[in-house]
Amino acid sequence: MIDNSIFENKLAAYLTLGCKLNFAETSAIGKQLNSVGVRKAREGEVANICIINTCSVTELADKKCRQAVRKMIKENPGAYVIVTGCYAQLKPEDIAGIEGVDIVLGSEQKLDVVAYLDELKKKDKGVIHTSKTNNIKSFVPSCSQDDRTRYFLKVQDGCDYFCSFCTIPFARGRSRNGTIDSLVEQAQEVVAKGGKEIVLTGVNIGDFGRTTGETFFDLVKALDEVEGIERYRISSIEPNLLTDEIIDFVASSKRFAPHFHIPLQSGSDAVLKLMRRRYDTALFRHKVEKIKSIIPDAFIGVDVIVGTRGETDEYFEEARQFLESLDFSQLHVFTYSERPNTQALKIDHEVDPKTKHTRSKILLDLSDQKLQTFYQSQQGTQRKVLLEHAQYDDVMYGFTENYVKVEVPFDINQANEIKIITLGNFNNAKTALVEK
Repeated sequence: MIDNSIFENKLAAYLTLGCKLNFAETSAIGKQLNSVGVRKAREGEVANICIINTCSVTELADKKCRQAVRKMIKENPGAYVIVTGCYAQLKPEDIAGIEGVDIVLGSEQKLDVVAYLDELKKKDKGVIHTSKTNNIKSFVPSCSQDDRTRYFLKVQDGCDYFCSFCTIPFARGRSRNGTIDSLVEQAQEVVAKGGKEIVLTGVNIGDFGRTTGETFFDLVKALDEVEGIERYRISSIEPNLLTDEIIDFVASSKRFAPHFHIPLQSGSDAVLKLMRRRYDTALFRHKVEKIKSIIPDAFIGVDVIVGTRGETDEYFEEARQFLESLDFSQLHVFTYSERPNTQALKIDHEVDPKTKHTRSKILLDLSDQKLQTFYQSQQGTQRKVLLEHAQYDDVMYGFTENYVKVEVPFDINQANEIKIITLGNFNNAKTALVEK
C-alpha cells in the first residue's frame, strides 16, 4: 500500500504521442494522479512527476519517443519519470536505458500508474513492469477532452487482426471493450461537463463487443439516445466492419455526424493480400458508393500506406488508379516502415526510400485535388459549426458536421456553441472555408 502523503504538493507533467486513444488514456492517468493529490503542472512550472505516453506505429515514431523522453527529463530536472504506451510495451529495454527514466510501464500496467510509483525515489536505472501480449486483458475506461471542444471516448482496445505490417496487437493485446451501459454513462458525464461532441476511439472499434457479446451497431444506437450530445464522430473503422446498417443508421440518426474515416491501406488487391487485410477493393468501393448514395455530403477520409514490401510499380499504379476513381474527401498517406517481428519482413521486393517518397507525393497531390473538389461542393450550403475556444489572431475555427473547417471572427461567447453558417470562399484546400 502506497502512502498517499508522498503525493502532497506534487506537480505532474504529461506528454502524449501518437493516436487519440493514447490521449484518452493519458487523461485517465491524470485523473488517477489527481485523485491522490497530484496537480497538473502549469506552463513554466517544473514538474515532480513526468508521464510520457508513447507510440510505436513507425520507426520514426520510436525515434520521436526517445527524443521526447530526453527533452522531458531535461526540462524537469530531478523529476520522477514514468514512460508507458506502445513503444514502452514493445521495447522496454530501450526506454529503461535512457538516463533519468525511473519506471517503464507496459499496456496492462499503465492505467494503474499510482500502484507503481514506489515512494517517488529516483532509480539508478529504469525499472520495467510489462506483461506478455497474451496477458494484456484489462479494459480501463478513458475519456479525454482536447484543447478545442471535443471529447475522445475509448470504447475498445486491442486487435485480433495481425496484419502483416502492424505491431499494434503485440503492443496492446487482443480485442476487448467496455459495456454499452458504462460507455453511455461516460457520455452522460460529458454532457454534465458541457461537452457537445464525442469522438469514438479505439484500436479496432468496429470489433466492439468481443468481451461483452454486444455489437458496435448496438453501441451506436444506444449513444444516439443520449440527450445533450450534439454530435458523435466515428474514428477509423475497418471497411469490413462498417456494415451497411451502420451507414443507413448514420444517414438518419439524430447525432452521428456524416463523417467516415476508413483505412484502405492499398488500392491493389495483390498488396491487400500481402498485408493480410480482410477485404478487397470491391468491398471498399461498395462502402464508399453506399455512403455517397445516401449521404452525398459525407466527408470520407481514407488511410493508405505507400512503399510496403511487395508493392511493385504495377501494384502502386493499380492503387493510384483505384483511388482516383473513388469519391472520397481526403487521404491520410503513411510511408511504410519496417517493424520488428512482423510477417511483412518475409515478403520479397523492398521499395527504396526515393520511390517511397515519390509515391507519397503522388498520393498527397491526389488528396489535395479530392479535398479541393469536396470543399467546392460545399460552397453556398448551410452547415452547423461547433466553434472552438482557441483564438488565432482575430479569428476562431470550428468544424461542420461533415468535417469542413470553418473560420469566423473571434468571439469568446461563441466558443463551444453550435452556429449555423453559410459556407463561402475558402483560403485554400488545406486551411478553411470562411463565412460569407
